[in-house]
Amino acid sequence: MSDKVLKALADPTRRRILKLLNEGDLTAGQIADQFEVTAPTVSHHFNVLKDAELVSATRNGTQITYSLNTTAFQDLLTLLMDVFGPERKGQEET
Repeated sequence: MSDKVLKALADPTRRRILKLLNEGDLTAGQIADQFEVTAPTVSHHFNVLKDAELVSATRNGTQITYSLNTTAFQDLLTLLMDVFGPERKGQEET
């Protein structure tokens, strides 16, 4: 996992975008309607999420649809389990 992922997750607006996308794919406009910020600000958040490979974007004409990159989340969960999961070295399972 890269620092880009941690940077992307550090922002509450980007976490909210990810929560929205967890419910299903959405267009850029549908996501932007959920926030009271300028279009360039929302675009910046999309770019950070794409750069961290947490979301993917598909263009259909003038419309862009965003989706969660589930592989990136699986990698993140694996890392978190490695870092914060129970210590297994030197322990025998009973």
